Amino acid sequence: MLLTKPLLAFRPNKMDWIFATKTFLAGMLALYVAFSLNLAYPIWAIGTVFVIANPYSGMTSSKSLYRVLGTLLGAIVSIAVTPLLMNTPWLFTFFLAAWVGFCLYISLLDRTPRSYVSMLAGYTTVIICYNIIYYADTVSIFDMAIGRFLEITVGVVCSAIVSTTIFPLHIGPVVETRVAKTIQDVSVLFNQILLDQKQLDSYNQLLGNITRNTSDIHAMAVHLSYEKSNLQGMTKPLQEMLHQLTVLVANLVAMYECMKQLDQIDRTYRAPLETAHAHIAEFLKDEHEIKPYELNLLPPQFDSDFDALVTLARPEQVIILNGLKMDIRHFIQNVRAVKLIWQRIQKGDDSLPESMSPLSTRYPSLHRDHGMAIRGGISAFIIIIIATAFWILSGWKAGFMLAEMAAITACILTAMDNPVPALKMFIRANIYAAAVVFIYAYGIFPHVTSFWELGLVLAPFIIFCLMLFPHPPLTGLGLPLLMGTVMGLNFQNTYALDQITFFDASIGSLIGPMISVYVIYIVRAMSPDITVQRILAMHYKAVRKALYLSYGAEFKRHLRSMLDRIGVLNSKAAVQSKSLKKEIHLALIETSAVIDLTRLQELINKLPEQAPIVSSIEDLQQSLDDYFRAKEMQRPHADILQNLLHSLAVVQAATDEVENPDVAQRLKISLNNIRSSLCHQDTGNRAEQKILAGS
Repeated sequence: MLLTKPLLAFRPNKMDWIFATKTFLAGMLALYVAFSLNLAYPIWAIGTVFVIANPYSGMTSSKSLYRVLGTLLGAIVSIAVTPLLMNTPWLFTFFLAAWVGFCLYISLLDRTPRSYVSMLAGYTTVIICYNIIYYADTVSIFDMAIGRFLEITVGVVCSAIVSTTIFPLHIGPVVETRVAKTIQDVSVLFNQILLDQKQLDSYNQLLGNITRNTSDIHAMAVHLSYEKSNLQGMTKPLQEMLHQLTVLVANLVAMYECMKQLDQIDRTYRAPLETAHAHIAEFLKDEHEIKPYELNLLPPQFDSDFDALVTLARPEQVIILNGLKMDIRHFIQNVRAVKLIWQRIQKGDDSLPESMSPLSTRYPSLHRDHGMAIRGGISAFIIIIIATAFWILSGWKAGFMLAEMAAITACILTAMDNPVPALKMFIRANIYAAAVVFIYAYGIFPHVTSFWELGLVLAPFIIFCLMLFPHPPLTGLGLPLLMGTVMGLNFQNTYALDQITFFDASIGSLIGPMISVYVIYIVRAMSPDITVQRILAMHYKAVRKALYLSYGAEFKRHLRSMLDRIGVLNSKAAVQSKSLKKEIHLALIETSAVIDLTRLQELINKLPEQAPIVSSIEDLQQSLDDYFRAKEMQRPHADILQNLLHSLAVVQAATDEVENPDVAQRLKISLNNIRSSLCHQDTGNRAEQKILAGS
């Protein structure tokens, strides 16, 4: 039993008790209202409360809204298609399978909480349609759809009332804490890079923390509009600030790579760099209110400090130091941009400075895995075809429950790399739930004669399950156990539990998820290592795309999606391959250097069209494209790398002939960064570079 130890070690704290008690009261209120309105299936009212339950009121409210919208869309589709297809079961099955597969595909692409709308619209349509077929002789299509919508709306309203009035817990303070911690990590990492290169493990850990936190905060920010915290309505400016934070990550990695190159040549520069760092740290520590026109300010000693550095450095370090100076200047300006936006957010000002072009879009620039989404949609399509075909061909009356549970389990966990272990826990929890239902139905309920007694006997079990919700290792047991029990008890005003129906429904509730497990295992499930390989392929494709982007808002959005992809990669803690772990780290280094790819195109435009170096740069761009295409396709690329290094050496040699000194210097900086951060060639290869250039 994988959960035995966590379950035995579980000790609920005060917040667990408050959350569980509040949610139980909301559930019983929803059940009471459903009874009072004489709704056909009060279980959907109380069940909705438990499905959307969350310790934070904003997350509960947003999920409530998304659930209502998803249910409404599912109800509309079911009303529209059922009369047309009800008498053609195979065509009806094909349509429902395609609809659920499409909805799940859209849901998996949208990595924001609103993805719940499309996922719910898919399997809600199946639930309503199959219930319409099962109860076709007693209930009309319209009444069934409206009844389901009303039952879920009752649950949503009761949950919102209780969560926002009784000890409400807002997500705003959590976001503030996470933002402050992320900014602090950025500061610590900056100090570590400039002062202590030996703490590599801490460096990697801090980078992983920053990339993960920015992805997490981006998702949490969506809920701020649904609660009354200090950050209410600050979703857009907060996400804009996160865009700036991700650019800081690229700055930090670029600085680290420059420092690593400098140390390989000579460490004499370290002493004057400490002086420069002290001035920069003092400048960034200033907490006064930043004005928009102060965004590009630098420490007064900035240029003189780096002039001193260049004077003491060895000749081969000068270009690298100029690159480091550029990266630190961008870092300072981006830190001030983050601080300015954060100061405005804390004052309740959601506007951005006029000088700052917003990067947020209606469709956020986040990593999206179309391959995984397609596989998820196909698996849902196959599951519904198989489950419904079993119901049709077997003629088993309770087979609709099997098909419904198959549709639900085909959708709810497919965002995971491998949903199979969680689905197995779901099946196990349903077995436990069947036992609990049997005990309540035949041992306890015969003695219950009033609603308050019903609440009293349900309280210990429901509150215990709810206390498991806030703890991720135990949520996989608590939620399906509670929902399986509530749905199995099938509360109604005229309560009666038929033994045949009970056993039929219990068997269907187990077989349906088993079909899902089998199909998902074959079609959808993949190990973390395979997932990482696929995401790395998308990363290399994104590097190639950066070759042809000009620097501006579009490139910044592209960089934001690349860094978000790095955050997703850093969340794959279960990766076993050491080589893949190294590739994940190298992907972050490569992302920090993609800006140099855009600079190549920018510098070409500043050079005379007939200059020989222009064709050499274009050859270099093609070599870079070939190199990352080979990495994307997982093909051998040693020979391609040698061609790339030759192209780099040719352009490097030609920079001495560029008349414009500023263009020549920027070109040398970009070439050095490309060689170091994209080709991963250290300073030990300089002799080989010169030989290549001479040839």
